[in-house]
Amino acid sequence: MTRGKDLFEQLEKLTTEQRNSASMDIDGKTVAEILAIMSAEDEKVPAAVKTQIPYIAKAVESVVRAFKEGGRLLYVGAGTSGRLGVLDAVECPPTYGTDPEMVQGMIAGGEKAMFKAQEGAEDKEEFGANDIDKKKVGKKDIVCGIAASIRTPYVIGAVKRAKQRGATTIYVTTNPRSKFQSPEFAELASAVDMAICSEVGPEIVMGSTRMKSGTAQKLVLNMITTAAMIRLGKVYENMMIDLQMTNQKLKERAKRVVMTITGVPYDEAAKYLEEAEGHVKTALVMIKSGVSKAEAHVRLKKADGFVRAAIEGREYKIS
Repeated sequence: MTRGKDLFEQLEKLTTEQRNSASMDIDGKTVAEILAIMSAEDEKVPAAVKTQIPYIAKAVESVVRAFKEGGRLLYVGAGTSGRLGVLDAVECPPTYGTDPEMVQGMIAGGEKAMFKAQEGAEDKEEFGANDIDKKKVGKKDIVCGIAASIRTPYVIGAVKRAKQRGATTIYVTTNPRSKFQSPEFAELASAVDMAICSEVGPEIVMGSTRMKSGTAQKLVLNMITTAAMIRLGKVYENMMIDLQMTNQKLKERAKRVVMTITGVPYDEAAKYLEEAEGHVKTALVMIKSGVSKAEAHVRLKKADGFVRAAIEGREYKIS
């Protein structure tokens, strides 16, 4: 673990720890001027993420393979990075009907760190390694470390242990790839299968990586799970069709999805959803193909859950 002056010198070299020339006198600006500077800097984030699409694509393909083999995606982070991982994970079940075990978020300091900073929880690699052991991570799993600075010990320890246990590993940072591949992080880099390095530059408040870095990380995590869920057949056209009707809003959203895709009126959509026991995919195939619930189930099984292929009565072949 890096301590004292060594840590000071390490942080000093990170892009995320530099001063931003665009905000040097921000403390003397009006509110409108402050916001204009923030907005101009935020505009740089999507472009930085876009440069990483080839690496994000490889990550998505690995995640899809893992899910199909019964594996899990586990996000690991500390502070803002950890909270973003937890957020992405907990939103998957209501949006895509996934098992809560399928995508999980791990944060240094545990659940209480979601609501109150647990300073020091991120400072030891063994804490991350131990949490990976507790999750019984194995060869089918993917562990995605999230650390704007690259250097977070908790995250590094988790990723290294995950690799030792045979898992596929991803690393999401907002420092440049050249820094990730430097001798300083050689041991970490050797344990990472795919690194996603969205270089967003210095924050307008030096070191406050909950800003541009956090935005970039959120975009990347959204891309990974959304693209993976699309490739798993949980989207038809551009609509979520595997949502769980766990509250009134989602029940009404399900009806709207069925109505929008099939053109049936509200009451008919409600009737089909009731007959399909709340399963949107089944209701869609029943209406679009004019088949019974039993036949819709057969078609969906043949199509590996892809509604477009099930409506056409064919097997799904990924392009």
